Amino acid sequence: MRRRDCLALAFSPLLGAAAGPRTTISARSMRLDLVNTWTTVMSSSTFRETLGVSVVSGGITGVGEGAPIVRYNESAAQGIEIVSGLREVFAGADPSQYVKLLDRVFAKVDGSWATKAAIDIALHDWAAKRLGVPLWKMWGLDRNDAPLTTFSIGIDTAEVIRRKVREAAAYPVLKIKVGLANDEEVMEAVRAETKKPLRLDANEGWKTVDEAVRKIKWLEKQGVEFIEQPLPASMLSEIGEVRKRVDLPIFADECCLHPEDIPRIAPYFDGVNIKVDKAGGLHQAMRMIEMARALKLKVMVGCMVSSSLAITAAAQLSPLIDYADLDGNLLIKNDPYEGVKVVSGKLVLPERPGVGVVARG
Repeated sequence: MRRRDCLALAFSPLLGAAAGPRTTISARSMRLDLVNTWTTVMSSSTFRETLGVSVVSGGITGVGEGAPIVRYNESAAQGIEIVSGLREVFAGADPSQYVKLLDRVFAKVDGSWATKAAIDIALHDWAAKRLGVPLWKMWGLDRNDAPLTTFSIGIDTAEVIRRKVREAAAYPVLKIKVGLANDEEVMEAVRAETKKPLRLDANEGWKTVDEAVRKIKWLEKQGVEFIEQPLPASMLSEIGEVRKRVDLPIFADECCLHPEDIPRIAPYFDGVNIKVDKAGGLHQAMRMIEMARALKLKVMVGCMVSSSLAITAAAQLSPLIDYADLDGNLLIKNDPYEGVKVVSGKLVLPERPGVGVVARG
């Protein structure tokens, strides 16, 4: 072997270290089968397809998940294609500088918020694993501050709703989907089985101020704590009118997607439901929580139907909030991950490094 070849061989590890470890990113779709048919004002389904993302660098693998939905013209297949187009962006990147890397992703990708969320979660998982600590600890939070989570009951027949309520006996607070013509039937079925506190989500189902006011005034007598999105997201002034005429707190959902939405909608609501999938990740969701707090709004973190990967990631934010609706993993029967637990309704965050999930089987 020639001398220069020997020198190149000797110094190649140092040169590789100077260049930094190669970072790879990949994506896959995950089919999640529901325990019960899931029906809201917007859709009805027996399964959901989510997007799983992996970021590998320096022998560490960060994993993330996003739940794309048709309402926002997103799909898992689209997400896989987007991630494939980001391989060169990640190849020379240092995932410990995840804020800078996420800025590059956001500059390159328009929309596709659930895909961005999956990438963001994978990067946060990687960064906390590199430090050997849970994500909530990396952020300086106390997991004991996590609140109770609701358990959601989708729209169905009275008989099925009564069964679902009985099956949710372990959860002290329920979230009930309303917004269709059978709202009274739904509530009567729920109240026939339980006197638990209820939180309701109309998912933009009511279309006029008078209809919303009439429904909410009736719900005020049913032990309801608050109502989400009683009117379509575009009807902000009308929502403000409803709020003046009812006593029940009103939370934003569909009109609260990104950080820039918070100051725009704050005058019309008492609180906001922040979803990591819609926000584009944990970094954006954290910004939204801080902005909502500054504007004196109550804060809830909600979720889509997802595996324990996405739900455990969102639960890392739970010590910062007033209310949690993080039960998407409890609605499926083939969860590929194990993560956050629910004990007597309270979220119990894992102490494992990173987001804290482990694959089942």
